Formats: sequence, structure tokens, C-alpha cells
Amino acid sequence: MRRNGVLVGCLLGVAVAVGGCMSSSVSSQSALHAIEDAMVYHPARYPDGDWKPEGFRFEDAWFQASDGVRLHGWYFEAARPRAVVLFAHGNAGNVSTYYTKFRYLCDKLNVSVLGFDYRGYGKSEGKPSEEGILADARAARRWLAERASVREQDIVLMGHSLGGGVAVDLAARDGARGLILENTFSSVPDVAATRFKVIDVRRFMAMRLDSASLIRFYHGPLLQTHGDADHLIPIALGRKLFDAANEPKRFVVVRGGGHNETNAAEYLTDLGQFFDGLAR
Repeated sequence: MRRNGVLVGCLLGVAVAVGGCMSSSVSSQSALHAIEDAMVYHPARYPDGDWKPEGFRFEDAWFQASDGVRLHGWYFEAARPRAVVLFAHGNAGNVSTYYTKFRYLCDKLNVSVLGFDYRGYGKSEGKPSEEGILADARAARRWLAERASVREQDIVLMGHSLGGGVAVDLAARDGARGLILENTFSSVPDVAATRFKVIDVRRFMAMRLDSASLIRFYHGPLLQTHGDADHLIPIALGRKLFDAANEPKRFVVVRGGGHNETNAAEYLTDLGQFFDGLAR
């Protein structure tokens, strides 16, 4: 659960119990939300991770969110790129966890890519929250647009797990050249409900990332993939999100794939074709 997963396990029952017993108290609601955040976010802070990977050059990106929080990312620039990608990662690890993905995108698919850390992750300052990580993504996109000399709406948004919720929010509210989602969800409360079925935990949760409601506002190409053996975010939640999306769209099932297996041949083939289509 801690590795690139999205929240919740049975520990969510603790939060529900607190909310159920003390729901009339503002302070108890604050405590509930603090418990929720502790289960959702599992940041690996610097120096955890491999911060000096060999064999490839990248640029350290530094920028500020709208509330002044200083953020960090890695920028990989392709020669005459056919697309510019902003990548939002999952709820665990940090930008260094995804080095091989960035390298594949840049080397094999000839796209420039910025991977960034949400507040509280890696070298980024602050503490994560739903409002905060969405602000962080917008700051990262602004930096990338200026660095790559493209419009923000011409950037392809790509997100894994929790990052899929972040990418959908940006695409729905502001537009994007394309949207790529890996093992993501319809909403955070929907994921919680699959893990704790005794009580409707959704009504106790502050965090939403309601992608299934938002994605209808995005009108552009969508590529979505999900492993059918994903035990963290069931594929049914991925399909629920996909069903709510507009055309053109494609859903790639990775047979036997778990939550972090996004390098399957069938998906990588479709990923390359997706960028081919954008270039045309």
C-alpha cells in the first residue's frame, strides 16, 4: 500500500470510528482529516531515493506554488520532441522513484517530460493536502510551459494512481493536449469504500479527487491503462472513470498486472501510438 498506492486499508476504520463517535465536534473532524491525510500520503523525503542516477542527464527544476511553497522536479529534454509531458506520480516515493519511466519517455518515445514532487515529497517543501498537490501541479505546468516554450494547454498530462486524480483535475479545468492515466480511480472515497465495506466511509472523508465527475469536462484524447490484478485500486474503478470520459479514448488492460506494472508491452505499444496520433 505504501508503494505508489492510493490510501486506505483497514486502518481507515480508526478514522471512521473517531468520526462516528465525535462527529459533532469541529476538533474531532480536524483530527479525522489528519488521520486521513496520514493514510493517503506516504512521501519519501530527500535524501531517500537515488538522486544521482547514472547514464542520463536531466535538469533540476525549482518553482513556487501559488501559496509560496518551494517545489522541485526533474526535467528531461528530448531533441525536437514530438510532445511535452507533465507527469504526476503516486502517493508514495518521490520523483527519483520514476527515473526509468522518465528515461523511457524521453529516450524511446522522444518526448520532453517534467516529473515533479508534491509538497512534502523529495526536495519539495511543505506538507501535502488535496488543495496543495493540485496547486503544485499547476505550478509545475507553468514552469514546464515556459521552459519548453509551449502553451500550458498544449502539454500532455500523465498521472499514475493518485497522480491520475491530479492529472484529471488539471485537464478538466484547464484543458490539455492529451491525457494519460495509469492505474487510477474514479474518486478517493470510492477506493476507500472498496477497502472498508461495513460502513459507508465516503461520507466521513474530506479528500475527494472526484475524477469521474470531472473528466466529462475534458474534451481531448485519453489513453487509460489498468492492471486486472491491481489489488490497491480495483480495475472496476478505472473502468468507471473511463466510462465517464468523452471520446476519443482507449482503455488498455494489462493481464495479470498489479498496481505498479506500467511497463507491459501492450501498454507501451499503445503509449507510442498515442504520441504518434498527437504528433499527427
